[in-house]
Amino acid sequence: MRRGVRLGLDIGTVRIGVAVSDVEGILATPHSTVQRSADNYEEQLRGLCERLDVLEVLVGLPLALSGSMTASTRDALAVASALQSQINVDVRMIDERLTTVSAHSALRQVGKKQKQTRQVIDQVAAVLILQHSLEIERAQGTVPGKLIGDIQD
Repeated sequence: MRRGVRLGLDIGTVRIGVAVSDVEGILATPHSTVQRSADNYEEQLRGLCERLDVLEVLVGLPLALSGSMTASTRDALAVASALQSQINVDVRMIDERLTTVSAHSALRQVGKKQKQTRQVIDQVAAVLILQHSLEIERAQGTVPGKLIGDIQD
């Protein structure tokens, strides 16, 4: 397992959930939510990468259940590409099918109501994306996900 802090992102049309791992790559935890409506959201993400000195960024790739691309897929790729052009570490895409559904389910199980979940759902989804990637690397010994240039429509 490579040492280094990883950043996990769940890209939504309104918000971007952010999760961060420990330096050992064992545990993903919620970090923050970035509003896409903010003029400087890309700058906020770049600043996080620099402040945390991340090894890599793992971005959820919201494919349709069939595996085909959707408008959300293309949006996530666009945000990831913009971030990649501003930082000197890899931005990798991780299949995130059903992640948001799992996040809603997990929050319901701990008694959170729909209204309460809006503030944290994106962070929880980012945690699930990042934790899944950490588990892939630990179990398979390979770098998880695909580089943006390796994703085909």
